[in-house]
Amino acid sequence: MQITTPLLMANPCDDEEDNMAMLCCHSEQGDMFLMTRYPDEDELEITFGDVDGPSVLEGVKATLSPTRLLIEISPSDADALNGDDHIEILHSADPSELAEIEQTLHNILKGTGTYVSELG
Repeated sequence: MQITTPLLMANPCDDEEDNMAMLCCHSEQGDMFLMTRYPDEDELEITFGDVDGPSVLEGVKATLSPTRLLIEISPSDADALNGDDHIEILHSADPSELAEIEQTLHNILKGTGTYVSELG
């Protein structure tokens, strides 16, 4: 699955939300993608589209480039992404925001997933 968004919103450690790391975007098609993790939890949560609640996942892989974020999940968890085992998010994030996005992905995936940087 592929979506396009002008902005990736990231917060590596939200003090008002018990230090939760959060990455979020709204697609041009109207869907919302949200990936979160609390520092004391072993799993991360993904919410996508019009689902009733978040899906709890392990083993997520995220690959970040200057114009793309690829999230890959286990095929057994595909219901979290409406039946797909990956979502490719084409973004137009400001290059100055990529460090914060990268730090957020590190915090979300630390110990439970894989982060790959294609930032150069």
